[in-house]
Amino acid sequence: MTRSGKRLPASGLLPADTTEDVRAAGAAVALLPVGSFEQHGPYLPLVTDTVVACAVARELAAVYPVQCLPPITLSCSHEHAGWPGTVSLSAATLCAVVADVAASLRRSGVRGLVLVNGHGGNYVLRNVVQESAGSGTRMALFPGPEDWDAARKGAEIRTSSRSDMHAGEVETSILLHDQPELLRPGYETADHLADERRHLLTLGMRPYTESGVIGRPSLASAEKGRKLLAGLVDSFADCLALFAGETVEAAEAGKAAEPAEAGHGTSAAPAALGRTTAAAGGPHGRPGSPGPGAAPASVDAGRGTR
Repeated sequence: MTRSGKRLPASGLLPADTTEDVRAAGAAVALLPVGSFEQHGPYLPLVTDTVVACAVARELAAVYPVQCLPPITLSCSHEHAGWPGTVSLSAATLCAVVADVAASLRRSGVRGLVLVNGHGGNYVLRNVVQESAGSGTRMALFPGPEDWDAARKGAEIRTSSRSDMHAGEVETSILLHDQPELLRPGYETADHLADERRHLLTLGMRPYTESGVIGRPSLASAEKGRKLLAGLVDSFADCLALFAGETVEAAEAGKAAEPAEAGHGTSAAPAALGRTTAAAGGPHGRPGSPGPGAAPASVDAGRGTR
């Protein structure tokens, strides 16, 4: 916090890699965290979804051979327009930004892109991944419903995915673990449940919560946040296995591009291939798709949070 009382930006949201770090790693798959800038009640920051997406991506990049990109910090938050501070992009703009990122990565030889989604209102990301077939970039959306279910079980989350929709037990736990300085006192008594929200897509969040919270943040803990992230890291092995072909192509391209005397510069891509094929035999059996709650065929079908 500054002398004027303003809070400093969250740390750990931006990768610190240099161009030489990226060259040496030779990753064939990039992670693009997609967050939001929207209300999360009086006690969690507007950047909560971005913090969550970045925390997931950072944990994945620490274990798997992937390139971590800086986050998209504005997205489709129109259902939260009833609260000050919320800023949204149109679905068309979000699609265009992701498409531009994918095209730029292709030009640098990266043909795999995983959208690490932190906001349940980004329904359109499903279509972005769907339409990427044949584009030259293979895309996936992570975490998917099964990934969140497994992580929730491992972390012993008590609130159901339906009830834990927004600023609840899951999101608060991840922030308590990853960025505890961002939480304000009072989340411990902010519980509010609204399982019946049939017309949320049309009416937005306001008719279902006065505070902006739908969930039970009082049940959150830093240890649950740590276990949630660890569970998602385990689940990602199956998602990364979907990109085995792209990793092989990158490894072969790297070998062809490097002169014989610079062989040390080609070791990263085969190493990445080894990690990817090993990941395919991981303990979990589901590939990644979109993120939270109970709305069918939407990103809201995975995490239970928005």
